[in-house]
Amino acid sequence: MAVDKVLVAVHGNGGGDEALHLASQMVKGTKARVYAMYVIRVKRDLPLDAEVSQETFRAEQVLHHLEELGKELKCPVEATLLQARDVGPAVIQEAMEIGVDVIVVQMPYKKRFGSFTLGDTVSYILKNAPCQVLVCREPMASNVANGPDIASSSP
Repeated sequence: MAVDKVLVAVHGNGGGDEALHLASQMVKGTKARVYAMYVIRVKRDLPLDAEVSQETFRAEQVLHHLEELGKELKCPVEATLLQARDVGPAVIQEAMEIGVDVIVVQMPYKKRFGSFTLGDTVSYILKNAPCQVLVCREPMASNVANGPDIASSSP
């Protein structure tokens, strides 16, 4: 698969290491660009540009980690931090603005009502993406009590 731009959408729990590894393999030996994106979900009772320092600090740590991992993998990463009401639409809008060829989504193993679920964010991305989507699901053992959707620091 020939790609020019890859968007890696990450969340706070896993940090996106596996998704970045996957993206780096896709662009290995090319001049393709990798973008890492972390979306802070802002509660509806707050202004969209509200100061959410704890979440911002965590997001910056995750993105910095991915930039460093990208250097190790010889895959430069351009990190983006956004605040939005909903993560899925923010990922799709960013993908369209950048013009990516592939979105790589890292997601936790989630259960809802006793059954595995993709969650609202991944389902939205799969339904609305203007490009191919690769889902990198974490192993069942790494799940901690139905962790948050991708790229989100709060449920």
